[in-house]
Amino acid sequence: MDIFSVLTMIGGLALFLYGMQTMSGALGKMAGGKLEDFFDRVTSNRFKAVALGTGVTALIQSSAATTVMLIGFVNAGIMQLRQTIGVLMGADIGTTITAWLLSLSGVEGESVVIQLFKPTSFSPILAIIGVILIMSAKSDKKKTIGEIMIGFAILMFGMNMMQTASETLKDSETFTSVLLLFKNPLLGVLIGAVITAILQSSSVSIGILQALSSTGRLTFGISIPIIIGQNIGSCINGIISSIGTSKNAKRVAAVHLSIKLIGAVLFLSVFYTLNAILDFAFMDLPISETYIAIFHTIYNVGVTIVLLPFTNALEKLAYVIVKDKKTDEDEEERQSSNELKQLEERFLRTPTVAVERARTVVCSMTHITRRMVKHSCEILFSYDEEKYKELLKHEKLVKEYERAVESYLIKISSLTLSEKDAKMLSTLLYNISELEHIASHARSIAISARAKHKSNDDFSKKARDELNVMCSAVQQVMEFAVTAVCDMDLYAAYEIEPLEEVVDQLRTKIKNRHVKRLQAGKCTIDLGFVFNDILTSLERMSDHCSNIAICMVQVNDDNFENNEYMRTISTSGAEFDGEVAKFQKQFPLPKKEDYKKK
Repeated sequence: MDIFSVLTMIGGLALFLYGMQTMSGALGKMAGGKLEDFFDRVTSNRFKAVALGTGVTALIQSSAATTVMLIGFVNAGIMQLRQTIGVLMGADIGTTITAWLLSLSGVEGESVVIQLFKPTSFSPILAIIGVILIMSAKSDKKKTIGEIMIGFAILMFGMNMMQTASETLKDSETFTSVLLLFKNPLLGVLIGAVITAILQSSSVSIGILQALSSTGRLTFGISIPIIIGQNIGSCINGIISSIGTSKNAKRVAAVHLSIKLIGAVLFLSVFYTLNAILDFAFMDLPISETYIAIFHTIYNVGVTIVLLPFTNALEKLAYVIVKDKKTDEDEEERQSSNELKQLEERFLRTPTVAVERARTVVCSMTHITRRMVKHSCEILFSYDEEKYKELLKHEKLVKEYERAVESYLIKISSLTLSEKDAKMLSTLLYNISELEHIASHARSIAISARAKHKSNDDFSKKARDELNVMCSAVQQVMEFAVTAVCDMDLYAAYEIEPLEEVVDQLRTKIKNRHVKRLQAGKCTIDLGFVFNDILTSLERMSDHCSNIAICMVQVNDDNFENNEYMRTISTSGAEFDGEVAKFQKQFPLPKKEDYKKK
């Protein structure tokens, strides 16, 4: 094998790796948010779990991605350890689809139909279609399909290059002598595991083995232990991914490794015992790409059939491998309930899942902010020191959420996203900033309420009633914002703007009334400043809710001009005016005669 053949082999491997990454990434993007829905539907039914793992892994072409997602879900408290076991087994079956695709290069025959099944025939066609879709299609979905086609074409081209380079190994005595070393099953298992661990992909290492099989020098006896070792080596992604996670998440990686090791020990023990007795004739026969795919599938299906009834035992084994520390139990429970743990680095391998996790955390952030708005209004009229302290804690928590989510979203933004996910990311980035501003204004109101309480002074009955109406309207605006953010409800978002208009009108009317009270000497200057600060904070909270609504509508309509949207809203005529009138009736200010009656 000369230097040029070596370069061809390395170049083919590089293209193979790049094609695999491109194809699996595009498939994951194509799957969209459905992946998370699939995992959320996992039940205690182990057969459904296996089917789920098989389907998802076949869809995204990566058992490593499936394992990493499971570790992330368990770490975030979304799934239980026992739910993942069947899915892990199914993932091992699903990953065999890649070997079947690669085995198409071994299709032989003279007919046109058979020739069309050869990658060298259809890969160029896929590449051409893929390029056309990427360059001309306006639909994000069609472009993703193009990426899948390009990735597969590159993958198969790389495979063909490796096979071409391997041709020179047919007559190499050195290559033959190296292969003879692998007749020792344990050495074969070890080399398969090491190579897969280095490449971090069993699909890639299986692909290399299939490429080398074209030399005719690889036998069943040499290949079988290597394939088993490759299955063990695929656990490396899960092990690396579990570093720094909760104990239950580490147990997912432990279960995965246990399945691989137990399966390997059982198979090797039974198979080589039978071989010693029966002396299998096929062990010295050359193995082809197709037979590698067949054995890879039979092995993983067999391991699943044997171990599936023992999922409870595998779960207990994981607890033995990763033991609990009594001193850490309470702290671990507190950490598992922390919403921010959903922002897992592991989800970044599947951007759609990462975006959905971020959206869930922003929803929690919105609920915390709503509680702050509610509490700030409550202590304004009936001061409570505990609520005040709780509100300050919530404000710090909102700031923590903003920092964590922003950092996470920035990481996601560097990934390849679908059009839908890109829109969601833009909305979330904008929303967290607005929510933090709302929380700050709620804190300002709470501080004013505390200062008023400590001074043993209070507003007049009329001022309190007016503020009560203003608070009610602002809390309703916040309710619409929560619905809009958490349910992605555009109707709720559209409701915010007319109500925000009413809040602006209330602020103007209340401010004018308060100026008259000041002029009449019915309110002190100091209380007047406090009153005005509270009024301003309430109106600003409504403004920020309006900004959230505007952002959601803009992104949904592909319109990023605030002024353009505002012009549309303000000129919507009778419909908008009708909504304003509705909210004016819902939040009327008290009249003079209301007090005369009293």
